[in-house]
Amino acid sequence: MSRLLEVEDLQVSFKTYGGEVKAVRGVDFYLNQGEVLAVVGESGCGKSVTAQSIMGLLPKKVSRIKGGSVTFEGEEILGLPKKQMQAIKGSKIGLISQDPMTSLNPTMMVGKQIAEVIKKHTDIAKNQIKVRVIELLAMVGLPNPEQRYSQYPHELSGGMRQRVLIAMAISCDPQLIIADEPTTALDVTIQAQILDLLKDLQKSLDTSIMIITHDLGVVAEVAQRVAVMYAGVIVESGTVEEIFENPDHPYTWGLLNSIPKYGSGEKDRLIPIQGSPPDLFAPPTGCPFAARCEYAMEICVQEMPDKKRTSETHHARCWLNDPRAPLVKDLISAGRAE
Repeated sequence: MSRLLEVEDLQVSFKTYGGEVKAVRGVDFYLNQGEVLAVVGESGCGKSVTAQSIMGLLPKKVSRIKGGSVTFEGEEILGLPKKQMQAIKGSKIGLISQDPMTSLNPTMMVGKQIAEVIKKHTDIAKNQIKVRVIELLAMVGLPNPEQRYSQYPHELSGGMRQRVLIAMAISCDPQLIIADEPTTALDVTIQAQILDLLKDLQKSLDTSIMIITHDLGVVAEVAQRVAVMYAGVIVESGTVEEIFENPDHPYTWGLLNSIPKYGSGEKDRLIPIQGSPPDLFAPPTGCPFAARCEYAMEICVQEMPDKKRTSETHHARCWLNDPRAPLVKDLISAGRAE
């Protein structure tokens, strides 16, 4: 597989009245052509900020990219002039926002909004743009696409509005689609339909998808690889099978333990992750999860662990993976954890 997107040591901060918020602190990941990568983590961990950095959508007055590199198709796109970045957004990289009601213009017909994107980024003849929009609306599963073209966002359901955003994202045949929490505001039935649609489009268009979510059910449904993010850092990365079957970081263990388990016949309570995320005004010098980790050692508080690879595709940043660290089963038997 050819490398489509590569993010290296990305660092993003925000200026606030309370000080500097270090939202993203050295993020590294990559995405291959035709692959689906899920970036997963709880709210506030820096997932959406990372996506906005890639798209060049951060508010310039309060945000600052302090370091790192974002390479798309072998070209560095961090810091590109506005005109060059606008040529990439929409045409080569499409975005599906998490709130379709606020992402669509309430005063414009949805078909006209998609048509604007096509007109700006393609050379399709004006008399063919409406035909193309209706094709897109049909492609994403909207019934009566000719009628939907002339409707306004408030006339559509939440699931229909999300399909309009997907149609907009794929309108220029992008190589990469960034889907930021695409199912958050939808009920379970519609969520399943949207996920099936994304899978079908990824296969039919041979595009890559970076899906941002806090829902591990979504990860299992659509992704091939997973990057687990916590407090502005990628703490573990691997294939879906590696993350679900052999996770190497206590935060990943906590996420997996908090998922309801069906079909077991047991009535066990969900196991929450105790404590709160660290303050990113003054992030910890060591592992960001140390304060909430029941296996934490003194070194965890003092120093950030390096990446420890267990395979070519799987790595985690945890001192428990150091050969000098005690085994987790020994910590449990010593009464350090349950």
